[in-house]
Amino acid sequence: MLRRSRHHHRVGLWKLPLNRTMNSTEAPLHDPTALAGIGNLEVVAKRIVEGFMMGQHLSPYKGSSVEFVEHRQYHPGDEVRHIDWRAYGKTGRHFIKEYEDETNLRCRLLIDCSGSMGYAGKTLSKFAYARQLAAALGYLLLQQRDAVGWVTFDTRIRENVEPSVKPQAFPQLVASLAAAEPGGETGLGQVLERFVPTLQRRSFIVLLSDCFDDPEALSRVLRQFRHARHEVLLFHIVAPEEEEFPFSRPTQFRDLEQAQHPQLVDPHRLRAHYLAKFNKFREELRRLSSGIGVDYCPFTTADPYAKALGAYLDARARMTKGRR
Repeated sequence: MLRRSRHHHRVGLWKLPLNRTMNSTEAPLHDPTALAGIGNLEVVAKRIVEGFMMGQHLSPYKGSSVEFVEHRQYHPGDEVRHIDWRAYGKTGRHFIKEYEDETNLRCRLLIDCSGSMGYAGKTLSKFAYARQLAAALGYLLLQQRDAVGWVTFDTRIRENVEPSVKPQAFPQLVASLAAAEPGGETGLGQVLERFVPTLQRRSFIVLLSDCFDDPEALSRVLRQFRHARHEVLLFHIVAPEEEEFPFSRPTQFRDLEQAQHPQLVDPHRLRAHYLAKFNKFREELRRLSSGIGVDYCPFTTADPYAKALGAYLDARARMTKGRR
């Protein structure tokens, strides 16, 4: 069984500056690092989702009426029973009353804010990638009329916001993510085990993390989510350097969760051992996830966000179909 090492998953820390700030129409959607330079989280999230949805004709999911949320203009094909006739009497225009659907998807975004997520090589940091992806997922969820809630955590749960479809949910999510920063060392399994009992209703769990924990411990908490009938999508986020280990000269490595213990090593001697450990670690995560019905999706911080949004929609479609 692979156990967590304090240094074989960690590599040196640096970040390359962007040459200039691009506007939202110039930034290529396939380049997460370039997108990070076009504006704040809200701007980038909307750019990502709108670019992704363009030409795909994604339709919102509607359901039965439970809690009134807002009005929208009537369109041909809408159910007449949802017309607000009182509003028609006042304005002479047809409006549809939209409701929060108890059967709609309730999604929880779990964002790892531990120290190891702060690593940045030639791309933006793992944390910046996860934070931007979470913002884009939140925006897409709300566009699809799904409820979004989120949890940020490192050594403990920092923030836990209940799912909502209300318009203010997205600005609140953006503000929460913008204020978050990588913190202390964490054991994912131990922290999330304390979160599982707080879930009162079936949810779609999306975990965004570099998963630096004992795979068996992480598998145990994922199994608890599944036992409670939650669907789980695991976005395993790593830096390209962690996947490739491209270092050639003597390099000082440090644990981003315990930065006071740097180590100077010869990458040539370490490379084969590191890559074997890393690939075994990732394959074990894949195997354990598959065995308990968790969708495992590995990403690097160079991968376009559209890849992750597509994986989410595939998982969401399977979950929705299974509930009917």
